[in-house]
Amino acid sequence: MKPSTHQVGRQNEAVAAKYLKRKGYRILDQNCRTSLGEIDIVARFNQVTVFVEVKSRRSNRYGKARYAITPTKQIRLSRAALMWLKSKGQLQSRARFDVVTVDDTEEGPQIELIQNAFELRNG
Repeated sequence: MKPSTHQVGRQNEAVAAKYLKRKGYRILDQNCRTSLGEIDIVARFNQVTVFVEVKSRRSNRYGKARYAITPTKQIRLSRAALMWLKSKGQLQSRARFDVVTVDDTEEGPQIELIQNAFELRNG
């Protein structure tokens, strides 16, 4: 039986967190739910709070995972990130949005880190 999309997503988030740790990120929070949306990973890297969206694809049928962060998704992530910062009393902190993509290929999963993937979005 094939794993569900939700199960695959959680597995890839765990893979992404492990990858980020190897790159020097310190994981602060995972699967953080706010009333405005979910943040896959919150981390610190070089004194910057980093909100990480993890995207994965089982195939390229709908394009690569890196293209799945729509403007609407960016707005939701921005709002959730601001809420997270506010809840931690860190609204003045430097922050950015990174994306980790996991694309399944014949050679195995290909992981890509896109730093500063997009700017804070209002909507």
